[in-house]
This record gives sequence, C-alpha cells and structure tokens, in this order.
Amino acid sequence: MPEIEDVISKVREYLPGENLDRLHEAHEFARLIYTGNHRHSGLPYLGHALAVADILARLKLDLNTIIAGLLHGALKEPASVPEKELARKFGKDVATIVRGVTKITSVNFDSRLAFQAENIRRMLLAMSEDIRVLVLKLADCLHDMQSLRHLSSEKQREFAQETMELYAPLASRLGIDWLKRELEDLAFSYLYPDEYRDLQSRIDTSLLDRGQYVEEVKQLLTAKLKEQGITEFRILGRPKHLYSIYKKLIAQDIPLEKVYDKVAFRIIVNSVRECYEVLGLLHDLWLPVSGRFKDFISTPKSNGYQSLHTTVVGPRGEFMEIQIRTVTMDRIANDGIAAHWAYKEGKAITARDAQLFKGLSQLVQSVRDLQELKDPREFLEAVKGELREVEVYALTPNGEVKELPIDSTPIDFAYAIHTDVGDHCAGAKVNGRIVPLRHHLHSGDMVEIITSPSQKPNRGWLALVKTSRARSRIRHWLKREEQERALKVGTEICERELRKRDLSLKKVTRSGHLKEILKSFSCNTLEDLLRKVGSGKVTVAAIANRMQPEELRPAGAERQVEAVKARIGPKSRKPVPSEHAVVIDGVDDMQVKISKCCMPVPGDDIAGFISSGRGISVHKADCVNFLATDPDRQIEVSWSGESGGGSHLVQVQVVAQDQRGLIAEVSNTVNEMDANIDSMEAHTSSDNLAILNLVLEVGNVAHLKRVILKLRHISGVIEAYRK
Repeated sequence: MPEIEDVISKVREYLPGENLDRLHEAHEFARLIYTGNHRHSGLPYLGHALAVADILARLKLDLNTIIAGLLHGALKEPASVPEKELARKFGKDVATIVRGVTKITSVNFDSRLAFQAENIRRMLLAMSEDIRVLVLKLADCLHDMQSLRHLSSEKQREFAQETMELYAPLASRLGIDWLKRELEDLAFSYLYPDEYRDLQSRIDTSLLDRGQYVEEVKQLLTAKLKEQGITEFRILGRPKHLYSIYKKLIAQDIPLEKVYDKVAFRIIVNSVRECYEVLGLLHDLWLPVSGRFKDFISTPKSNGYQSLHTTVVGPRGEFMEIQIRTVTMDRIANDGIAAHWAYKEGKAITARDAQLFKGLSQLVQSVRDLQELKDPREFLEAVKGELREVEVYALTPNGEVKELPIDSTPIDFAYAIHTDVGDHCAGAKVNGRIVPLRHHLHSGDMVEIITSPSQKPNRGWLALVKTSRARSRIRHWLKREEQERALKVGTEICERELRKRDLSLKKVTRSGHLKEILKSFSCNTLEDLLRKVGSGKVTVAAIANRMQPEELRPAGAERQVEAVKARIGPKSRKPVPSEHAVVIDGVDDMQVKISKCCMPVPGDDIAGFISSGRGISVHKADCVNFLATDPDRQIEVSWSGESGGGSHLVQVQVVAQDQRGLIAEVSNTVNEMDANIDSMEAHTSSDNLAILNLVLEVGNVAHLKRVILKLRHISGVIEAYRK
C-alpha cells in the first residue's frame, strides 16, 4: 500500500510550487474518520483510499480530485461526515466530487440486476456533470480488482464481469489506455483463470526470445531513422497485454503460435510530418500487410486518440504491429481525457473540459436516451452495446466519418446520421453497390443510405442493429406506433360497445363522470384511457360500470380476471394443448387466440395475457404490446409437443429492386418451401424499390427461417425479414 508521502511525491512532480499542505490535512482527516473501517476485501479503508489517491496522482489529476480520492468514503457509513462539513474543510469542489461517487453506491435493491442497473444510471449521469466522478470511480475499481483475491470466488467473478463489461470500456472511452489494459487483464485472470494461467505460461517461455527480437528491431529502426535525418525519437517495444492476445485467439480461432504480432512497437517523433515520413520508411523497409493500415491522425477517434497504425512483415518473417505518433499524441493515448486538463496551472476542471471529446458527450446523451428503458436487463444490455469498442470507421458520401462497433449494419449507420434517416431507411449502397440491410460494414466503407417516406422501422430491425442508439430509436418508433394503434382501436371499441349501452364517448365526456373515471383508471386524459382500452388494459364494461350505481353494476373485469386466475391455480398442473397448440397449466376449456400484432409461431418464446371476456391472447415474449400490459394479467404459456404439425401465420417483408416477374418468383419460392401466402401487399418506393408485405403460413420458426433464407437468394432481393 502506498503512503501519503508517495502520493505527495507524485503530485509534486507535475504540480511544482503548489502548496500541498491540504493533502496532509486530508490524509489526517481520512485517518480519523476511517478508523476501524474496512473494505469488502477486509483491508483497512485508509489503505484503500491512499491507493485510489495514488492512482489519481499517476493520472496527474488536479489537487481537488486527489483529495476527493482520499475522502471518497467520507459521506458513507460508518464515517457519515456531513457534506457541509466536508465542503467547509476542503472546499465545495471536493464535496461535489465525493457526493457524486457516493450517489453511485448508496442504493439498495432486492434484485442484484436492478441494483447494478441503478448504479450504472447514476454513475453515467454523474459523469455528465463532472467527469472527475467517473475517473475517481475507475481508480476505485482498479484497486478493488487488485485486491480481489481476498473475496469469495463468486464475488470475484461478479466484480470481474462488471469490470470487463463496464469499467474497462469506460476507461477506453476516456482514452486512458494503460488503465483499460490493467482492468482487462485483471478481469481476465478471474473470469477465465485456467486460460489466463496457460496463456501467461506460454507467453513467459518466449520472453527471452522476444526480448532479443525487440532489441534487434529497435537497433535496425534507430539506424534507418537517423539515415532519414530524424534524430529526436523514441522507440518502444512491448508485448501486447494478455487479454488482447486471448481475444485474437478466440476471434480468429487460431493457436497461439499463429498470433504473429504478439509484440507491438511504438515510434514517437516530434511532428506530424515526421510521422508520415516514418510510415514511408517502414513500408520501404518491410512489406506492409494489406488491410492493416489505419490513419487516426487525419481521422482521430472520438476520445481524441491520434496515431498511425500499420502491420508489416518484419525480420524473420514475423508480423509486427507498429504505431507512429507525436509526443503529444502519445500522452493523450496513455492518459486520455486527463492529458487535456490544465494541471500545470493547478486550475480546476471546467465544464468545457468534460466536453472536449465529442464521443464522450454523445455517450452521455445516449445514456440519457436510455433512461426510458425501465427494465434493468434491457437497460444494461443497451449500455453495454453503447460501450462496445469502436472498430468500424465508415464514411458518408460527403466524407463524414461515423464510428460504429463491429458487425454494425446500414441501419446503425443511418441512425448515426439522424433519427429521420434511420426511421425511413429502405436500403443502402456500400461503395456504390446495393447491399441488404443485414450487411456488415467495414472500416473505409463509403455508405449511402436510401430512404423512402413509406418505409418505417419494424421489429425485425432489432435483430440487425448493434448500436444502442439505433435500438432505442426503433423501440421508440414501435412504442409510438403502438400507442397510435391502441388509441384508434380503443376509440373504435369504446364507440361500438358504448352504443350497446345507449352511451357514447360524447355522453361520457358530458356526464360529469369523466374526471372520476380517469382517476379510477390512473389516466390523465381521455386519450390515455382509450389507449388502455385499445391495449387491453381496461375493458369498456369497466368504464360503463363506473357510470352506474354500485348495486346495478354487473361483474367487472376484475372479477373475470380473478375467476380465470382461480381456474389457472394449483388445482391441476398437467399441461393440456389448446386448439392453437398452446399449453396453459391447469386449463383445458379456455379460449385461446394467437395475437395478430406479433404473430408468434412454434419456436418463439411466448407468454399469455388474460383478456376479460375474450379468453387468453398469446404473444411473443418480447412483444411490445405484451410488455405494456398489466403484469397481473400475464400468465405463462408454452407450445405443445404437437405444435410443429399445424399452420401458423407470420408477417414477412421483402425489399427488392423493382423488376418484372418479382411477385411471381416470390410466390413460386414460397410454394417450393412448402409454405403458403395468406395475403400480400406490394408497392414501389420513390427509390425504385419494390416492398412486399406478406402474411405467410408456416409450421414453426425453423420453417420460417428456411423460407426467409430462400427469399433472400432471389435475384434482385435486397432484404427479407420477419416483421
């Protein structure tokens, strides 16, 4: 564990002349409030606080952040120092940072998943107010990982998984490369201990040979650079960190012996001009590997990273990855956002500092957009998707670069341009060639999005996109469309059913009961109530009952639901297949219908909803309509073993180049696959694309996948997918 003098020594190196008495005062205060307090690892809290402050000093942060590192547990139990006292002793800036870190962890939930989701929500939003909160949390995480051996194996894996999926990517987003590498390797050692030990052992056996190889290359490069007239430079050679090698082994499915670039070289020069001169020299000296050159100087990463990357076939036929950058670029590559802070002047961080990187502000905005995702699992998956490492740099026709994760599609690219472009994306041209919407983009691709006013998002898109921005925008559209549909359906149902009771919506509005009715159904407006009717949450009978005296009201929807639930209770647990090949535990005489909004087929995960007076409707488990229903009316259902023999309707959309004979070929293909077209709608977009909306009869999901695959192979078809 570091001592306070170790921390002060580091700070004095980059803050010469600064009065560091406040650090001594903060350490003494921390010693008093942490007495008897220990971390989850069993180590004294003061030692942990010193370690965090030491990591922050290694990052060369401002004095207030170092002090906040020492005191980051002050507001929590058992220390429980009042925030006002902390601000009085060490300043408002320190108190604000400590409060931000405290908010992240001072949350209790019954569910571990909900706890984790809420922690992440708070942390990422606190980051938008002061980026130092996140950097302090990353330092806290690093020391936790360094002392993880003191915990149970279950806790070790839990912390390591969170570090790998969240904190290491966040360190990467901030551009703090060394911190990202350390977090990844530590998490790797706990998540895959056998693989880690094996890889480390095999790497260690070749250390001497690799050391000799590094020196050989450095000597050769030094001589060549001096011949070129470049006299001020540094050449670094280091082995890649273990997790990056492991990822390559898994991704490429190759043995360790085939990972040629286990050593990475870095050449640091004084100017951008010299960077490109060195690149030319390298390509003259050794054969460059095709497709392995990246220019992050002319096109920096969103976190400010700049460098030239190339891979060449070096001495002994070994592949070598070489990075070329200036001194300033190297500092930014190592320290990331911290390299931009004006620590030399001892200035506090301003709001402008937190917005230096466009990509970071986009991350903050994306997280704000994700706040509408209430389900913890869905939120966590969306955040992980947003933090996925950028590996694709694609360009718009006017040369604007869009950064995307690997396996991103034209739909992701369209939403990266603008929501309206994504919502109306009908097709795409990549490098001048029309491609399907499922096409995976690669770095350097020139992408032109084809839009159509008639095109709109569908559920099938959710399976194609990789970015949380695209996913959240698609879900937003589907939710809005569903609300509009529910309003229309609810209005029609109410008007029809109320007429049977000699009532109408106008009469309900004029009756004077509307306000009371809205309140009883937890609605603010009549439209809200109509949407609930349209989505099945409220029945017309229940609305009419509210307008009649209590003694004249018939059995309401609530009693019907309870009656159904009573029949579904633990009386009988033997599954009985319904007429729709759906199994409902304990029920053999309940009307069951397949929902038309999502049209599930055998093989889909399904769930049921009790519709008052109309039996049980069966939805796909991830159906937006089903997820919006009353949880008290949701029940478990499943497909029977005989379900594969029936015929089930499903919606499919085909997008193709408008050409003669297309509909006939689609029909023939469907027939060949032993399926049937129940209905078809076709129209041509303004971009000369034919859009066919089909309702097909298929046996199950596997049958549907075969049909779609066959449709995709039709000449001229750009895309075919389930809606």
